[in-house]
Amino acid sequence: MTIDKSQIRNAATVIVLRDRFEAPRILMGQRGAKAAFMPNKFVFPGGAVDAADAEIPLAAPLPDTCATRLAEDANPSLAHAIAVAAIRELWEETGLILGRPGTWNVPPPPDWESFAATGHVPHASPLQFTFRALTPPGRPRRFDARFFLVDADEIASDLDDFDAACDELSHLQWVPLSEARSFDMPFITEVVLAEVEARARDRTPPASVPFFKNNDEESLFLRLRGRPMAE
Repeated sequence: MTIDKSQIRNAATVIVLRDRFEAPRILMGQRGAKAAFMPNKFVFPGGAVDAADAEIPLAAPLPDTCATRLAEDANPSLAHAIAVAAIRELWEETGLILGRPGTWNVPPPPDWESFAATGHVPHASPLQFTFRALTPPGRPRRFDARFFLVDADEIASDLDDFDAACDELSHLQWVPLSEARSFDMPFITEVVLAEVEARARDRTPPASVPFFKNNDEESLFLRLRGRPMAE
Protein backbone atom coordinates (compact mmCIF):
# COMPACT_ATOMS: atom_id res chain seq x y z
CA MET A 1 0.00 0.00 0.00
CA THR A 2 1.54 3.29 -1.10
CA ILE A 3 0.80 6.42 0.93
CA ASP A 4 1.93 9.75 -0.47
CA LYS A 5 3.01 12.72 1.60
CA SER A 6 -0.30 14.49 1.06
CA GLN A 7 -1.91 11.82 3.24
CA ILE A 8 0.31 12.57 6.23
CA ARG A 9 -1.76 14.63 8.65
CA ASN A 10 -0.38 17.02 11.21
CA ALA A 11 -1.41 16.01 14.71
CA ALA A 12 -1.03 17.05 18.33
CA THR A 13 -0.84 14.94 21.48
CA VAL A 14 -0.96 16.09 25.09
CA ILE A 15 0.79 14.46 28.05
CA VAL A 16 -0.72 15.83 31.26
CA LEU A 17 1.67 15.35 34.18
CA ARG A 18 0.24 15.37 37.70
CA ASP A 19 2.10 15.53 41.04
CA ARG A 20 5.37 15.80 39.16
CA PHE A 21 7.51 16.44 42.26
CA GLU A 22 5.93 13.86 44.58
CA ALA A 23 4.57 10.79 42.76
CA PRO A 24 4.25 11.73 39.05
CA ARG A 25 1.24 10.41 37.13
CA ILE A 26 0.20 10.81 33.53
CA LEU A 27 -3.26 10.77 31.94
CA MET A 28 -3.89 7.89 29.52
CA GLY A 29 -6.86 6.17 27.92
CA GLN A 30 -7.52 3.13 25.75
CA ARG A 31 -8.45 3.32 22.08
CA GLY A 32 -11.40 1.26 20.88
CA ALA A 33 -11.03 -2.24 19.47
CA LYS A 34 -12.43 -1.08 16.10
CA ALA A 35 -10.23 2.02 15.81
CA ALA A 36 -8.43 2.22 12.45
CA PHE A 37 -5.29 3.57 14.14
CA MET A 38 -3.69 1.74 17.08
CA PRO A 39 -6.75 -0.27 18.23
CA ASN A 40 -6.87 -1.32 21.91
CA LYS A 41 -3.67 0.58 22.71
CA PHE A 42 -3.29 2.88 25.71
CA VAL A 43 -2.33 6.34 24.51
CA PHE A 44 -2.22 10.01 25.46
CA PRO A 45 -5.13 12.19 24.29
CA GLY A 46 -4.55 13.66 20.85
CA GLY A 47 -5.55 13.74 17.21
CA ALA A 48 -5.27 15.40 13.84
CA VAL A 49 -5.20 19.14 13.22
CA ASP A 50 -8.44 20.48 11.72
CA ALA A 51 -8.56 23.27 9.15
CA ALA A 52 -10.54 25.48 11.56
CA ASP A 53 -7.80 25.25 14.23
CA ALA A 54 -5.75 27.90 12.43
CA GLU A 55 -8.48 30.48 13.05
CA ILE A 56 -9.13 29.85 16.76
CA PRO A 57 -7.98 32.74 19.00
CA LEU A 58 -5.71 31.97 21.93
CA ALA A 59 -5.66 33.82 25.23
CA ALA A 60 -1.89 33.30 25.24
CA PRO A 61 0.42 31.81 22.58
CA LEU A 62 2.97 29.05 22.85
CA PRO A 63 6.26 29.93 24.56
CA ASP A 64 8.69 31.38 22.01
CA THR A 65 11.12 28.50 22.51
CA CYS A 66 8.44 25.94 21.65
CA ALA A 67 7.20 27.88 18.62
CA THR A 68 10.77 28.06 17.32
CA ARG A 69 11.28 24.31 17.72
CA LEU A 70 7.97 23.63 15.98
CA ALA A 71 9.06 25.72 13.00
CA GLU A 72 12.13 23.59 12.30
CA ASP A 73 11.63 21.19 9.39
CA ALA A 74 8.03 22.44 9.11
CA ASN A 75 5.93 25.36 7.95
CA PRO A 76 6.19 27.99 10.73
CA SER A 77 2.56 29.00 10.20
CA LEU A 78 1.47 25.59 11.53
CA ALA A 79 2.56 26.28 15.12
CA HIS A 80 -0.65 28.09 16.09
CA ALA A 81 -2.96 25.43 14.62
CA ILE A 82 -0.99 22.58 16.22
CA ALA A 83 -1.21 24.23 19.65
CA VAL A 84 -4.94 24.81 19.21
CA ALA A 85 -5.43 21.19 18.13
CA ALA A 86 -3.66 20.00 21.29
CA ILE A 87 -6.08 21.97 23.49
CA ARG A 88 -9.12 20.89 21.46
CA GLU A 89 -8.19 17.20 21.52
CA LEU A 90 -7.53 17.34 25.25
CA TRP A 91 -11.02 18.78 25.77
CA GLU A 92 -12.77 16.40 23.39
CA GLU A 93 -11.13 13.21 24.62
CA THR A 94 -10.89 13.94 28.37
CA GLY A 95 -13.17 16.89 29.18
CA LEU A 96 -10.24 18.76 30.74
CA ILE A 97 -9.93 22.48 30.10
CA LEU A 98 -6.65 24.16 29.22
CA GLY A 99 -7.86 27.74 29.13
CA ARG A 100 -8.38 31.02 30.91
CA PRO A 101 -11.72 32.44 32.03
CA GLY A 102 -13.05 34.75 29.34
CA THR A 103 -15.49 35.26 26.50
CA TRP A 104 -14.92 34.69 22.81
CA ASN A 105 -14.76 37.73 20.55
CA VAL A 106 -16.11 35.68 17.65
CA PRO A 107 -18.69 32.88 17.61
CA PRO A 108 -16.88 29.57 18.13
CA PRO A 109 -17.10 26.93 15.38
CA PRO A 110 -19.11 23.77 16.19
CA ASP A 111 -16.09 21.84 17.49
CA TRP A 112 -15.47 24.57 20.05
CA GLU A 113 -19.00 25.43 21.19
CA SER A 114 -18.93 23.14 24.22
CA PHE A 115 -15.50 24.43 25.27
CA ALA A 116 -16.61 28.07 24.93
CA ALA A 117 -19.74 27.28 26.94
CA THR A 118 -17.53 26.57 29.98
CA GLY A 119 -16.55 30.25 30.01
CA HIS A 120 -12.95 29.72 28.95
CA VAL A 121 -10.71 30.79 26.09
CA PRO A 122 -7.96 28.32 25.10
CA HIS A 123 -4.41 29.30 25.98
CA ALA A 124 -1.21 27.64 24.90
CA SER A 125 1.45 29.13 27.17
CA PRO A 126 1.59 26.06 29.49
CA LEU A 127 2.31 23.68 26.60
CA GLN A 128 5.88 22.41 26.30
CA PHE A 129 6.80 20.95 22.92
CA THR A 130 8.59 17.76 23.94
CA PHE A 131 8.66 15.25 21.07
CA ARG A 132 7.83 14.85 17.38
CA ALA A 133 7.22 11.61 15.50
CA LEU A 134 6.28 10.78 11.92
CA THR A 135 4.36 7.53 11.47
CA PRO A 136 6.42 5.03 9.43
CA PRO A 137 5.42 4.30 5.81
CA GLY A 138 3.01 1.46 5.14
CA ARG A 139 0.61 2.19 8.00
CA PRO A 140 -3.13 2.65 7.25
CA ARG A 141 -2.88 6.21 8.58
CA ARG A 142 0.16 8.44 8.92
CA PHE A 143 0.58 11.41 11.22
CA ASP A 144 3.26 14.01 11.84
CA ALA A 145 2.58 14.17 15.57
CA ARG A 146 3.84 16.79 17.99
CA PHE A 147 3.76 15.82 21.66
CA PHE A 148 3.23 18.47 24.31
CA LEU A 149 3.85 18.15 28.04
CA VAL A 150 1.62 20.19 30.35
CA ASP A 151 1.57 20.40 34.13
CA ALA A 152 -1.77 19.31 35.60
CA ASP A 153 -1.74 22.44 37.77
CA GLU A 154 -2.42 24.44 34.59
CA ILE A 155 -5.73 22.64 33.93
CA ALA A 156 -8.71 24.85 34.75
CA SER A 157 -11.16 22.05 35.54
CA ASP A 158 -11.49 19.15 37.98
CA LEU A 159 -8.68 16.72 37.17
CA ASP A 160 -10.84 13.71 38.04
CA ASP A 161 -13.97 14.77 36.14
CA PHE A 162 -14.09 13.20 32.66
CA ASP A 163 -17.86 13.53 32.22
CA ALA A 164 -17.51 15.91 29.25
CA ALA A 165 -15.22 13.53 27.34
CA CYS A 166 -16.29 11.92 24.07
CA ASP A 167 -16.17 8.13 23.77
CA GLU A 168 -12.98 7.94 21.70
CA LEU A 169 -10.90 6.90 24.70
CA SER A 170 -12.10 4.54 27.41
CA HIS A 171 -10.61 3.75 30.82
CA LEU A 172 -9.27 7.26 31.27
CA GLN A 173 -7.01 7.18 34.29
CA TRP A 174 -4.04 8.74 36.01
CA VAL A 175 -1.23 6.23 35.59
CA PRO A 176 1.82 6.33 37.88
CA LEU A 177 4.74 7.19 35.63
CA SER A 178 6.70 4.31 37.15
CA GLU A 179 3.99 1.82 36.09
CA ALA A 180 3.06 3.15 32.65
CA ARG A 181 5.23 0.70 30.72
CA SER A 182 3.15 -2.21 31.99
CA PHE A 183 0.25 -1.01 29.81
CA ASP A 184 -0.25 -2.16 26.22
CA MET A 185 0.93 0.88 24.30
CA PRO A 186 2.42 1.74 20.89
CA PHE A 187 6.19 1.66 20.53
CA ILE A 188 6.38 5.41 19.98
CA THR A 189 4.47 6.03 23.22
CA GLU A 190 7.14 4.10 25.08
CA VAL A 191 9.82 6.22 23.45
CA VAL A 192 8.00 9.42 24.43
CA LEU A 193 7.63 8.12 27.99
CA ALA A 194 11.40 8.00 28.32
CA GLU A 195 11.54 11.69 27.41
CA VAL A 196 8.77 12.50 29.91
CA GLU A 197 10.61 10.63 32.66
CA ALA A 198 13.76 12.63 31.92
CA ARG A 199 11.83 15.92 32.08
CA ALA A 200 9.38 15.14 34.88
CA ARG A 201 10.93 17.61 37.31
CA ASP A 202 11.81 20.32 34.80
CA ARG A 203 9.19 22.99 34.10
CA THR A 204 11.22 24.79 31.43
CA PRO A 205 10.83 24.02 27.70
CA PRO A 206 13.58 21.69 26.44
CA ALA A 207 16.58 23.16 24.65
CA SER A 208 16.12 20.60 21.87
CA VAL A 209 13.30 18.25 20.91
CA PRO A 210 13.68 14.65 19.68
CA PHE A 211 12.24 13.99 16.22
CA PHE A 212 11.60 10.40 15.14
CA LYS A 213 11.47 10.99 11.38
CA ASN A 214 10.28 8.03 9.37
CA ASN A 215 10.21 8.98 5.70
CA ASP A 216 10.06 6.81 2.61
CA GLU A 217 13.84 6.53 2.34
CA GLU A 218 15.03 6.01 5.92
CA SER A 219 14.29 6.35 9.61
CA LEU A 220 16.16 9.11 11.40
CA PHE A 221 16.32 10.14 15.04
CA LEU A 222 17.01 13.87 14.99
CA ARG A 223 16.92 16.73 17.46
CA LEU A 224 15.08 19.98 16.72
CA ARG A 225 16.95 23.04 17.95
CA GLY A 226 14.98 25.78 16.23
CA ARG A 227 16.76 26.09 12.91
CA PRO A 228 14.59 27.42 10.09
CA MET A 229 13.30 25.06 7.42
CA ALA A 230 15.76 24.61 4.57
CA GLU A 231 14.85 26.27 1.28
